[in-house]
Amino acid sequence: MRRLPMRKISEVLRMKASGLSTRKIAASLSIGQATVVEYLKRAERVGLSWPLPEGTTEADLERRLFAPTGGERRRGLAEPDWAAVHRELRRKNVTLSLLWEEYRAAHPDDGYGYSRFCELYRRWEGRLSPVMRQHHVAGERVFVDYAGHTVEVVDAETGEVRQAQVFVGVLGASSYTYAEATWTQTLPDWIGAHVRMLAFFGGVPGQVVSDNLKSGVTRACFYEPGLNRTYADMAAHYDTAVIPARPRKPRDKAKAEVGVQVVERWILAQLRKRRFFSLADVNAVISTLLTRLNDKVTQHLGASRRTLFEQLDKPALKPLPATPYEYAEWLERRAGLDYHVEVGKHYYSVPHQLLKKALWARLTAGTVEIYHDGERVASHVRSSGNRRHTTVPEHMPASHRRHAGVTPGEIRRRAARVGPNTAALVEQILHAKTHPEQGFRACLGIVRLARPHGHEAIEAACERATEIGALSYSSVKSILKNNLHRRRPREPAEGPAITHHNIRGANYFH
Repeated sequence: MRRLPMRKISEVLRMKASGLSTRKIAASLSIGQATVVEYLKRAERVGLSWPLPEGTTEADLERRLFAPTGGERRRGLAEPDWAAVHRELRRKNVTLSLLWEEYRAAHPDDGYGYSRFCELYRRWEGRLSPVMRQHHVAGERVFVDYAGHTVEVVDAETGEVRQAQVFVGVLGASSYTYAEATWTQTLPDWIGAHVRMLAFFGGVPGQVVSDNLKSGVTRACFYEPGLNRTYADMAAHYDTAVIPARPRKPRDKAKAEVGVQVVERWILAQLRKRRFFSLADVNAVISTLLTRLNDKVTQHLGASRRTLFEQLDKPALKPLPATPYEYAEWLERRAGLDYHVEVGKHYYSVPHQLLKKALWARLTAGTVEIYHDGERVASHVRSSGNRRHTTVPEHMPASHRRHAGVTPGEIRRRAARVGPNTAALVEQILHAKTHPEQGFRACLGIVRLARPHGHEAIEAACERATEIGALSYSSVKSILKNNLHRRRPREPAEGPAITHHNIRGANYFH
């Protein structure tokens, strides 16, 4: 039960002496009726009634009403180191009962009994902040979030001022803290900060508790939050689990919020009057201040974050993998009629059996991997977005036969039904490709433009595209969009050449 202010408890006694019922007292003071009954029982038990004895202060009233039932501590008994008890409880499988047994083994004649030991510890623990009272098992969790404050970075050449974001990670048991500045809160910076944080810790906790940042959590849900595929991929690489905080449940991420507050007060506040010209400069200063923060002895536990980290979290962390996680994006794609998928304006082949199948593309700095049902089915060296094709011969069907009735002959027949200019352009596109299938997308796209624009317009546009050598779907579409198919090139003027003494004439150039 939450303790009321002493002035309210005095009001309870006064109203009761006035003859009001407990229900009316509760309604008047906006408290529960059971609370009123409880305080009246406490007052009766210690012999208090209204009016209170003259000179009774709020401290006196509180002391009489809430005196420990076990009485004062017996003199001569060995006082446990409650901060050490609190630290030990963060280790896996360590219980208060075990710590009491160890305490009594060291003090068999002058130690507290188990119930008194527990009572005194709970009283000591109650003086800690709510976040410190939460039970965090060593090596179990790291809490991550971005600080609300940013750091200004000035471009030395242009003078432009950019706001750098500050990433914060805090281990649960020791409160050992990591911080760094990144340009944005987007997915690449979010993942990169995690990789550097785990390297800083030198190990991997069992869980990563994150806020519902859009970069990492695609769907914030109380029961089944959805993780970004890249974020989940990173977690699998480090053999850990990402647990997003529940929406509107601040206690789930209280450790992160306190860690952010500490970083803002002890690090970012010291940067407010400094000017930085690069992100590296910011992180160099943050690293120095972070070392000082982790080495600072905490008031309540009598030890620094680094000391607690060495004692609690570090031995319990899982080892880092042999190589750090390489950032990779995941994109959902579908194989087209030419058994290629488009990634970054480039086309990569997949086995032709996967025609029209839903696939996942994993992109790193140098590779593109294609997955179907969790199995890798293709791997390519990443190319620039030049609208070209990268094709593995083994992915092609025998004799270039296509599924679903789409063949080069079928495409030619569809183009011929539109008109001779369309058929001519389609033929040139198919011949220009190393494999005819690579031109299927463009040819089908051109033929399908006849539906909204009409055969006559497509014929004129294909004729114009052939004249200027623009053998692509995008060129035909641009011609139609800008009405260039309606404009004919200007014919040269007929008649004899003009002769004049100011005109050099053709012979001048020979």
